[in-house]
Amino acid sequence: MRKSLFVAVLAMFTTTILYSQSQGKIIEQNTVESKILKRDVKYSVYLPPGYDYSERNYPVVYLLHGYTDDNIAWFQFGEVDRYADKAIADGTIPPMIIIMPNADSSWYINSYDGKEDYEDFFIKEFIPTVEKKYRIRSAKRFRGIAGLSMGGYGTLIYALKYPELFTAAAPLSAGIFSDEEIQMMPDMEWNTMLGPLYGKGLKGKERLNKAWYDNSILSIINKKTGAELNKVRYWIDCGDDDFLFNGNALLHIALRKKLVRHEYRVRDGNHSWEYWRTGITDALAFIGKSFH
Repeated sequence: MRKSLFVAVLAMFTTTILYSQSQGKIIEQNTVESKILKRDVKYSVYLPPGYDYSERNYPVVYLLHGYTDDNIAWFQFGEVDRYADKAIADGTIPPMIIIMPNADSSWYINSYDGKEDYEDFFIKEFIPTVEKKYRIRSAKRFRGIAGLSMGGYGTLIYALKYPELFTAAAPLSAGIFSDEEIQMMPDMEWNTMLGPLYGKGLKGKERLNKAWYDNSILSIINKKTGAELNKVRYWIDCGDDDFLFNGNALLHIALRKKLVRHEYRVRDGNHSWEYWRTGITDALAFIGKSFH
């Protein structure tokens, strides 16, 4: 009887250990003290299965949230931990660390008036800090970036401006606007969403100022050579019913004109978590192949 009980307990203990080792570890809230932003910035972390039991260093993906969301959105709504666990178990992606910073509504760039230098924070403070804290392989070939909507825009901005830092970028439903769309944007939408970045109260062509062109995805691509753009591998995914479809299609065309190798996906769907949940595994798999 005692032997049977011991075997049962041992089996239960072994099952528990094996199950825990098949799941990644979630850290929902951590903070980086920023001298640039003069405040603490929250971030979330996904550590792959076995992280606590190994001594190895891992590649990293910075996963960016959308407008009005925060650092836990990819956990809460995107269930990225569940998708990553399955993809790692299946061998679809290599074990990787996923870092999700909070960016509020900054669009991941520096504002025109210097009041919010989020881009400087991310590049100069955030990446160096978290890559010292966790066992991350701090080299370009082991660092990827991805994100949705505003985070898709941030993904492109960082990959285009800092190609020496990232091997691959996977923007989903990226917030890309043409000059025409910017000029026609309703005043309330402009002043609320983009005015803090480029200047409130601007109308029509006034919006096409230096700050705008310095951070316009299409403008940046137009100024770079194909060789410069090919330093990063791109995975672009946007739904056929997404209100941002036009900008993403223009991105695809602009890259084709420059002979930039990239993957462009248009699937059935709109600007929704259902779309991003069904696309995140392919995005991470694309980045994972770049690590090799």
